[in-house]
Order: sequence, then C-alpha cells, then structure tokens
Amino acid sequence: MTTATTSKKANDRINYSNRKKINADFSNKDLKRSNCFSSDFSGSNFSHASFKGAQFKHCNFFECDFVSSEFIATNLRNSKFVNAKFKDVIFDSANLEGVNFENASFDNVVFANTDTSQAINFDASATGIRLFEALPELNISERLERSVKASKKNEFIKSAGVLDTKTGTINPISIMILLENFSEEVLITAFSRLKKDVDTNFATLSYLIEEIKAYQIDGLR
Repeated sequence: MTTATTSKKANDRINYSNRKKINADFSNKDLKRSNCFSSDFSGSNFSHASFKGAQFKHCNFFECDFVSSEFIATNLRNSKFVNAKFKDVIFDSANLEGVNFENASFDNVVFANTDTSQAINFDASATGIRLFEALPELNISERLERSVKASKKNEFIKSAGVLDTKTGTINPISIMILLENFSEEVLITAFSRLKKDVDTNFATLSYLIEEIKAYQIDGLR
C-alpha cells in the first residue's frame, strides 16, 4: 500500500468553462464538487474517478472511458456521453436531465435513486444495466455490519465515504457490490485488516475491492 505523508484529502477538483481537455487522463481523480460547464473531454479516461457532488453540465464526454467510476449526487444535465464506455460504474442520485447516451456501452452499471426517464437514447432494460428506483434494503449479518462500522474508525475510510449513504448509514449498494465480489467471511476478515492497513486517500469503492483482492492473493480466504 502507498504510504501517505499526510491525512489531508488530496484536492483534484477542477473548474472548467468552455475548455477543451481532449484525450486527458483523469483516472483515479477525486473530482468531488468540481464545477464544469460546456467543456469538451472527448477521448479522456475517467476510470476510478469520483464525481461525487460535482457539476458537469453541457459537457462533452465523447468516447470517454469510465471503469469503476462513481457519479454520486452528480449534476450531468445536458451532457453528452456519445460512444462512451461504462463498466462497473455507479450512478446514485444523479441528475440525468437531457443527458445523451447515444451508442454508449454498459457493463454491470448500477443506477440507484436516479431518474433515467429524462435521459436521451437510454434503454433502462438493456443488458448491463441495473436500475433501482431507491436504495435497496440493507440485509446483512450482524457480524458483517459490525465489521463495516468498525472499519470506518480508519480516518481514510471514513473520509472516502464510499461505504456510507448521505445520512451516514451503511450504503446497501456498496455492500451489494462487495458481496458480488467476495464472500461474507472474506469481507469480515478483510474489513478488520483494512481498518489497520489503509493509509492513503481514495475516492471510489474500487480501491477497497482491489485491496481485498490483494489480501486474497496473500492468502486470505
């Protein structure tokens, strides 16, 4: 794991208006609360990027890549995702009014508490899309719940907020995704280790998934 020199949250926030950032690399960026208007990001890589609470209105994401990216409470009004590729992406409480998904591809993409009816060229029944009108009910064992809550005593896990809803409760979408990748027993053991081991800032759930996979390689079963 990468050792952080400070616990201060890295600031990757961008504020662009009528800018062109073609074929740029925004992978692993924490774009929380960024404010971009009418900017062109064509061909850019946003894999493992967090758009939590960001405003990206009237922007162009033509042929952009989104792998394990998160759009949490993101305002994407009137933006274009033509030919964009989405894989293992989460849209939660996002504004998709006027958003154009023409020829976009979706592979294991979750839309939760997000109105997709005002999006353009979007088929909610398409393969690769899972739609939840509201956050599903959390249904896990007491042991796993205690393990998740204990892990948030780690300042970096708590700051990332990837395990929480906006009210501070455990996020059922995050747990659902984790349980699709690992058994409950693996998660209980892993969260105990993550509480001690995580020592760097991160912004998406994919970071924890990769750390747990690394534990498995080291012998965690």
